[in-house]
Amino acid sequence: MKTIIKIKRLRENAKIPSYATEGSAGADLASAADEPIVIPAGGRALIPTGIAAEASCQDPSCGADCGAALMIYARSGLASKYGIALANGVGVVDSDYRGEILVSLVNLSDKEYAVSPGERIAQLVVTPVIRAVFEEADNLDGTDRGAGGFGSTGKA
Repeated sequence: MKTIIKIKRLRENAKIPSYATEGSAGADLASAADEPIVIPAGGRALIPTGIAAEASCQDPSCGADCGAALMIYARSGLASKYGIALANGVGVVDSDYRGEILVSLVNLSDKEYAVSPGERIAQLVVTPVIRAVFEEADNLDGTDRGAGGFGSTGKA
């Protein structure tokens, strides 16, 4: 099964997302900035990727207008080695968004970090979307867990 995501370059130096290995779940997103962008210790910066995407499902096996979203995740190496993560935890590119994909990075370290042009800054994961119908209800079906949350199932 092949899902096609159309990518439009908005900047000359933009890179089309690509998978680093056969088993990669996320395709690498790269900075399309014209010069390094310095993120101060504890600071944030919005990094341009220079691309726009059409994230609607193009695979006929999933039926009419099945829907997809592009999820942006941190690169584990940047996070663990340099403290560079996504400012919003996980970015969501909705299927009807056609603007430039920007990545909001936060520097959790005590040293400034310079994002170089062309540097891989995040990973892009294609995710199917199920749109629900939300109905108000007076009662919900019971479960063993009930309303227990925030560690109610134990530590181990």
